[in-house]
Amino acid sequence: MDLLPHWRLLRALAAVVETGSTQRAGALLHVAQSSVARAVQQLEAVADTALFERAGRGMLPTAAGQQLALRAARALQLFADADKHRTRHATTRWHESPLAPDRLMDAELIERIVAMFARKSAEVFAAQIQALLHRPDASEVLRSVAVQTLLQCGAQDAWSPPAQHEAMRVFVPHAALDLIENAGHMAPMEQPHAVAASLSRWLMQTGEGA
Repeated sequence: MDLLPHWRLLRALAAVVETGSTQRAGALLHVAQSSVARAVQQLEAVADTALFERAGRGMLPTAAGQQLALRAARALQLFADADKHRTRHATTRWHESPLAPDRLMDAELIERIVAMFARKSAEVFAAQIQALLHRPDASEVLRSVAVQTLLQCGAQDAWSPPAQHEAMRVFVPHAALDLIENAGHMAPMEQPHAVAASLSRWLMQTGEGA
């Protein structure tokens, strides 16, 4: 699949993290070193923070660079797997995937997720990077929640796992937590009927669905 320009920036970032230099990253991606260096500069401008520390001729990712590179690698793996599924050679490992283990070979689901990613504009892409790297601590916001609340999570979500939602419930002790079985980070796409049923049960229990 031909990546949109903003996704190519992430591919360059991942290559620099992997190889330790823009020169080696360029060789890995079969593009000029200057193109990789320009991609890193563009990403740092979008992120509004340094993503690498220059160490001699090499480059070491900052904490922000490591965080963004991890998310980039996971997303880019989905693009790669969409292509591999077409030739029956998908290889995504569960901890790298937003999907539950038994959905890793679901080519149609992966195609829909990749298409969703691909539809996002450069502006949305930039906003997502800002949110990832500069998201404020929401503990006080959670403590202030007084309304009926449902925390819903894929039972096999490796990106935002159930433990993270349990930690959220510490701040919202009256919240209900419902784990969607056989679902990962994309629970509404993986198990839409189970997600809808969970919402319906919660609405009925709270009286909101009457």
